[in-house]
Amino acid sequence: MTLLIIADDLSGAADCAIAFAGAGLSTVVTLDASHDTGDASVVAIDTDTRRLSIAQAGERTLTAWQTLRKPGQRLYKKIDSTLRGNWAAEVAALQPQAGLAIIAPAFPATGRTTLCGQVLVNGQSLETTDTWKLEHADRSADITSMLSDAGLSVAKLSLDILRGDAAALAQHIAEMARSDTNALIIDAETTKDLHTLAVVTAQMSEPLFWVGSGGLARELAGLPDLLSAPPRTSTAPREKYAPTLVLVGSLSSVSERQCALLKERAGIGELVVPPAVLRQGASHPDWAGWELRIRAYLRGGDDLLLRIGRDDAFNPAEGAQLSTQLAAMVRPHFAHVGGLVATGGETARAMLGAVGIGSLQLLCEIEAGVAFGHPISTREGHRPGVVTKAGAFGTDHALYAAWLHMNNAVEPARYSAEPVPIPASQGKTS
Repeated sequence: MTLLIIADDLSGAADCAIAFAGAGLSTVVTLDASHDTGDASVVAIDTDTRRLSIAQAGERTLTAWQTLRKPGQRLYKKIDSTLRGNWAAEVAALQPQAGLAIIAPAFPATGRTTLCGQVLVNGQSLETTDTWKLEHADRSADITSMLSDAGLSVAKLSLDILRGDAAALAQHIAEMARSDTNALIIDAETTKDLHTLAVVTAQMSEPLFWVGSGGLARELAGLPDLLSAPPRTSTAPREKYAPTLVLVGSLSSVSERQCALLKERAGIGELVVPPAVLRQGASHPDWAGWELRIRAYLRGGDDLLLRIGRDDAFNPAEGAQLSTQLAAMVRPHFAHVGGLVATGGETARAMLGAVGIGSLQLLCEIEAGVAFGHPISTREGHRPGVVTKAGAFGTDHALYAAWLHMNNAVEPARYSAEPVPIPASQGKTS
């Protein structure tokens, strides 16, 4: 048995799939369904649908599943733990062919829980958080409403049932699968809740598929008998990936703190490209100057932290455009990059796409959700080490940890004893 993970952005695909790589399974992340994924046990595809129309997102998601599915394969629809994107429409597109949708967005380890069918972030209603207000201020975050609006018949599974007798839980879910119910929303407050759900549903023969964040994926990856495909037999040797380019497209406060700690401890050079330059592209009078600055670092063998700036005209919807232009600025010098650390799914996809890297073999997890891998194939023949991370995710230490990994370095004792806080209000959003 194999597993297909369908995600709507690259960092989400990687941080969901990395749990299976950590369990020793051959795991590939691809940007396109046409790319060769070999005999990987786990394939995660980034459909890049987060900013498409509802109809386009559903169609592309279904096409990805129809193209990549294999006999006996299980399906995991990766969604954002804070419900960003067109996830409900994508689930609705898959459901008629994939069976009952088991909806479990909770990721308790990052403060995301589900109670009475509502997502809570550190105990706070999702709708009241800055994450939701930034992009969805005029929309409801009610899971039932979102699924119903997508045309699905919805039921809920309470904590009492989830935490009760396992046989009764399995029977209840089986009855839902045989009924007119299309989607079953699962309450979960703890990692143990997700583990229970994983154990019970993985053993069921009824047609169903999982819909969740990285939380449920980690519990499924920990089940020894879920996948029968052969494990990964080789790992990459530790080496130094220099120079290292740390590419940051996210403007979240979490990324700001991560960049500050990286600069403080690694002494890495920094360039912050103004959005106005990226909006206009190569025709901007300052474009050549910024490209020369990037060239000086990378061709000189120096590590570089390269970021997208922010101005009063900034709009979150232009993230993909700015990332694409930043990647175009780096592309002429990318052959000199030994290691790439890309923060933000749009940023990572733009850079890999610009240099013809279509898929990654995931190898290890540097920190929770911070995935490291090697390109499987590349248009230009260059295969640097690659780390991907969701923008508003992780401890303040995350980028520095990725930099240490790329440089095959050990954290100095004066730093390793210091506690590093997990952002209380941000956590994982991918």
